[in-house]
Amino acid sequence: MKAFILAAGLGTRLKPWTDHHPKALAVVNGKPLLQRNIEYLQHAGIRDVVVNVHHFAQQIINAIHENKGWGSDVQISDETDAVLETGGGLVKAQPFFAGETDFVVMNADILTDLDLNKMIQHHQHSGALATLATTQRTSSRYFLFDVAERLSGWTNTKTGEEKIMREPSPLHRAAFSGVHVINTELFQHIHRTGKFSMVDVYLDICAEQIIKGYDHSGGLLLDVGKPESLDKAASIFQ
Repeated sequence: MKAFILAAGLGTRLKPWTDHHPKALAVVNGKPLLQRNIEYLQHAGIRDVVVNVHHFAQQIINAIHENKGWGSDVQISDETDAVLETGGGLVKAQPFFAGETDFVVMNADILTDLDLNKMIQHHQHSGALATLATTQRTSSRYFLFDVAERLSGWTNTKTGEEKIMREPSPLHRAAFSGVHVINTELFQHIHRTGKFSMVDVYLDICAEQIIKGYDHSGGLLLDVGKPESLDKAASIFQ
């Protein structure tokens, strides 16, 4: 199985670091986030990794080469010309996943102890087109799932925006953790082009296709997107 690490973002929340560096190379206890997540994937037996790059792309490419991929086979999906967000970036990287059945996608700026192998097994047994890691935590944006953990909508509590794509049983909110397990058949259902989010893709198709949630509440999950989060990460992740 392969994995796709999303590392192309501008990292505006992580300024001033990202004025001169990509967020994926922000350091926690001597290790860049990218290295930590490559090693996290190794613990799940995944050593074939694709990383997309845009912001200070060459710094990421150099770090990967200088460290021999930190023990993994790392390929680059180059978005230097234009950052494509999560959905556009995934479509651009599609050729790297030819011949695969399922693959993992994760944000470069999260740290977690989520049991990825259990999540992959859950995904494969459920028959879902994609499985999204979630927790019960406070956020401004939530996916909405039915009692069977099937994706049915999305809401933004700050703006009051809500999108209900299915009208099944009562819905509950869950915050997305930034980790997906995706069946490559999903590519056939993406009709957007250019720059777009995977959230929009999931909402486009969830009425017809099965997109599931995977709750890992109680474990460690840290969005290392702000300078103060780096300090917190250093106290948790050795």
